[in-house]
Amino acid sequence: MYLNIVFLPLLGSFVVGFFGRFLGGHGSGLISIFCVGFSFLLSGLAFYEVGLGGSATYIYLMPWLESDSFHVDWAFCFDSLTVVMLIVVTFISTLVHLYSTEYMGGDPHLPRFMSYLSLFTFFMLILVTADNFVQMFVGWEGVGLCSYLLINFWFTRIQANKAAIKAMLVNRVGDFGLALGIFGIFICFGAVDYATVFALAPQLSLAKLSFFNAEFNALNLIGILLFVGAVGKSAQLGLHTWLPDAMEGPTPVSALIHAATMVTAGVFLLVRCSPLLEYSSNALFVISVVGGSTAFFAATTALVQNDLKRVIAYSTCSQLGYMIFACGLSNYSVAVFHLANHAFFKALLFLGAGSVIHAVGDEQDMRKMGGLRRLLPFTYAMMVIGSLALMGMPFLTGFYSKDVILEASYATYSSAAHFAYWLGSFAAFCTAFYSIRLLALCFLSEPNGSRLLILSASEGSWPMGIVLGILAVPSIFIGYLSKDLFIGLGTDFWGNALFCLPDNLSIIDAEFMPTGIKILPLCFSIMGGLASFILYRNYTYDIFSFKTSLLGRKLYTFFNRKWLFDKLYNDLLTQNMLDFGYHFTYKTIDRGLIESLGPFGLSNVLMDQVTKSRIWHSGYLYHYLVILGWANLLFGLWFVFNFQFLQIQVLLGFIILWSIL
Repeated sequence: MYLNIVFLPLLGSFVVGFFGRFLGGHGSGLISIFCVGFSFLLSGLAFYEVGLGGSATYIYLMPWLESDSFHVDWAFCFDSLTVVMLIVVTFISTLVHLYSTEYMGGDPHLPRFMSYLSLFTFFMLILVTADNFVQMFVGWEGVGLCSYLLINFWFTRIQANKAAIKAMLVNRVGDFGLALGIFGIFICFGAVDYATVFALAPQLSLAKLSFFNAEFNALNLIGILLFVGAVGKSAQLGLHTWLPDAMEGPTPVSALIHAATMVTAGVFLLVRCSPLLEYSSNALFVISVVGGSTAFFAATTALVQNDLKRVIAYSTCSQLGYMIFACGLSNYSVAVFHLANHAFFKALLFLGAGSVIHAVGDEQDMRKMGGLRRLLPFTYAMMVIGSLALMGMPFLTGFYSKDVILEASYATYSSAAHFAYWLGSFAAFCTAFYSIRLLALCFLSEPNGSRLLILSASEGSWPMGIVLGILAVPSIFIGYLSKDLFIGLGTDFWGNALFCLPDNLSIIDAEFMPTGIKILPLCFSIMGGLASFILYRNYTYDIFSFKTSLLGRKLYTFFNRKWLFDKLYNDLLTQNMLDFGYHFTYKTIDRGLIESLGPFGLSNVLMDQVTKSRIWHSGYLYHYLVILGWANLLFGLWFVFNFQFLQIQVLLGFIILWSIL
């Protein structure tokens, strides 16, 4: 059963990928949905057996790599953390597969698209079920590959090409950090399997590791290198620039990347490595600061974005910041709880956005929409549910995890924790503001788009509606139903999957916080939502006058250009590297050294010599025989004088004589 969970999506990907031209779009959709859906049903059984029954499972498949003391197996570990991720990944993936059969129904390459989606799911399942860091790295690189293939699915679009290359290159930076972290783990622990590494972590908490000719605390260095990998995959500040551009892919891809796969891999890595991070205080400090900064940065950037999918993409980046700084504060269970909750309402938001884009002729600019609440009432209701859950409104899913993260950060008595708390609270205000702004511009304001597109807008077909309806249920209820199981005081659900030192249990202190501090983020959310509704409901003149003022224009430009990160990278890094590549590696090495030795140097000399040697080719047989005879004579004389055996000398004498004749 457990191996079927992992390998059924791979089977579906292979069948659809190799035989899709015979199966057609409809047949490919059915096969891939069946494989991933059956994997979801088995994941439910695994959740009952492992999560609720407390029966963790380990499966050894075969040895993989063996070299001296380096030993890696193909093995799978199913504990409570893994089965939670399995439920999230397979559930969202099944619904995205079903949604894609309708959304991409007119695309002639639908079988290829479904194959990529199933392959994406398979690599994410490899990542979360791996028993060691090397096998996990296979899944890590696999989801990076599939994200490239899916973002670049419409490969005739130059923007899709650029976005896919950008995602791949930016993630290479993070992947290099993760690879260095795995190397460091092997140097320190002599092993790469989780069980050995985590068991030895307390004994090696004071070990030193040399890096760039300097001594560092080994676990702090490894923790920061692992976090660099998480920064790349989970789009944290510094390596976040690929995430908004990834919107160039089809909308179902965006939903799968942002809700269940790819971006959640970084959070999963930090949670899985909790036994290492607990002994890495400096690494936890860095994680907290970067996570809080990302939550605030992405929320402010989303305030002024006009592309519908880009707003939701920046909200993903912001929510990932919450999860990351929860890990930095040692609240790993809360981070996983928010990850699972966020997956449902973020998938609902993205697929709802896809329904809107599908209805208005693939238009994504919110300024050209408006008035859609009368034309798309069901989609409007689903988007309202998703947006309110994202804002953390009471009694919806987001409220139960997002507020707990902020409470736990305030209850942790450290500068990094309070820094993250205040930035997270301001980010809650911004989250409410841009969520209501999205609803106002798309659904509540007067129509602003083309009359033809607005009048032709209508709800999608039943598969799209069913998917949105199914996702709305967990977006409302799953937070309330699973709160006590995941983060309730005294719950034994996580078992040995997560580790936290007794000194870091700030979630207990959060129960005794002042009520004013507890409801402050909620007050910020309500204020942000009301302000946005008032300003954007009827396009008041106040917002226009502020945007056109000197300060407003500066702020708008700064946020709209994403805090100028792209400009900074282009001016300082990209342009200088391109100049270096052109003036040094291309002009000096490629066209200088290599061509001097190659096509314009050595080869020219050889051609000249070949040309001069043509005078020896007269075409007469006796000329060639004379040349060969003299060559044989010289060679034979040398051979005779260098050998001592009489018989051989006599034989060679005959050969020489015969050659001369």
